Amino acid sequence: MTAVSFRDAFWVWARIAALSFGGPAAQIAVMHRILVDEKRWIGETRFLHALNYCMLLPGPEAQQLATYIGWLMHRTPGGLMAGLLFIFPGMVAILALSWLYVLAGHIGAVEGLFFGLKAAVLAVVLQAVQRVGKKALRNRPLWAMAGASFIAIHAFDLPFPLIIVVAGIIGYLGGKLGWAAFDLHQSHGSTGRGLSDADSLLGNGVPDHAKPSLRWSLIIAGAFLTLWLGPVLALNIVLGPDNVFSTIASFFSKMAVVTFGGAYAVLAYVAQEAVQTYGWLQPGEMLDGLGLAETTPGPLIMVTQFVGFLGAWRAPGSLDPLLAATLGGLLTTWVTFTPCFLWIFLGAPYVEALRGQKALSAALTAITAAVVGVILNLAVWFALHVLFWSVRPWSGYGLHLDLPDPGSLDLGALALTLAAILLLFRFKRGTGEVLAGCAVVGVVVKLLAGM
Repeated sequence: MTAVSFRDAFWVWARIAALSFGGPAAQIAVMHRILVDEKRWIGETRFLHALNYCMLLPGPEAQQLATYIGWLMHRTPGGLMAGLLFIFPGMVAILALSWLYVLAGHIGAVEGLFFGLKAAVLAVVLQAVQRVGKKALRNRPLWAMAGASFIAIHAFDLPFPLIIVVAGIIGYLGGKLGWAAFDLHQSHGSTGRGLSDADSLLGNGVPDHAKPSLRWSLIIAGAFLTLWLGPVLALNIVLGPDNVFSTIASFFSKMAVVTFGGAYAVLAYVAQEAVQTYGWLQPGEMLDGLGLAETTPGPLIMVTQFVGFLGAWRAPGSLDPLLAATLGGLLTTWVTFTPCFLWIFLGAPYVEALRGQKALSAALTAITAAVVGVILNLAVWFALHVLFWSVRPWSGYGLHLDLPDPGSLDLGALALTLAAILLLFRFKRGTGEVLAGCAVVGVVVKLLAGM
């Protein structure tokens, strides 16, 4: 079907993976520039067609887009190659930095590094609220849905999956009933005009392996469900459901099904459960992990590997803590990303039918609006734990709130956070540049304080 050899494709996907910094928008832009404009492997319309489908799925859309295009060009092996390469650099980097974190995290320079990253990460999350909100909230009903979502998760402590399900049902029904508020034809920007599908290497035709087949669907679903859920069931049977590895496998498998709306949305859910329910890490450590993920290539959701790493580090059982942590981190990555391949290999042949359903598009519109409220909750949660030394829970009248102690305000963190916000919003500096600058300032401040 294609003149591109598997070997040549490997090196191109490796190059894309190495450049996959800056979150999904930047990663998709890099793929567009290389695959559409430079290599001319795929046309503009087909690229956006694939992206629209990936936006409907739970999980990291950029990684799934790479898997989709790799599958389109070189069947299942091509999809596996592209998807795995997209994950690999970030997985290795996060694992190495996690080792550094637990072994040298109390050294002054390392403490300073994470002090600076926390301030920058808070500014980056606020920027994510602004960007997603500007795109998603185009009318009053969607603003109301975002507000209701924020109140539900922030004040009433309702679980993230429930909010997503309710929003999706409202949007789906709205689409069925023809409500104008949910009839939004969202377009995804690109880095250039792009070429037509007719001029691309793939052309306009549909490859034989991309046509729906019930037999193939059953085979691929069985294979990847076994790869994904087999280890989860085995760990629960052998070690018991209360073992840390069983808990990690079960929790992140559940998370993989509800991660609509991107990494920032699901991080509120992960932070809530990992910190408050399971006690795998402290609020400040969650921020540290997000800082690591922001500064390494690959999907931002790779921060979950850091969470699993610390969870197993603190409950290693009979294993060496570092070995247990390493296994916990890798297990988290396995159950987080294996479903991503299932969604693509199983669903991609049916993408035309999915894209033609207005009600499904309306459900996505409603979910995206709800996600804005969830990300705002994440920003508020991060702000409380970055800017204040002491935060206490308060409950009453059905509400569950975290209230800061005003006297515990960290003026240094506040100053650095305001500087990061100014750089991002006023001077339009890049995320990587702001993260690096704040990290350097944090190291200098901690070293001077220790002198």
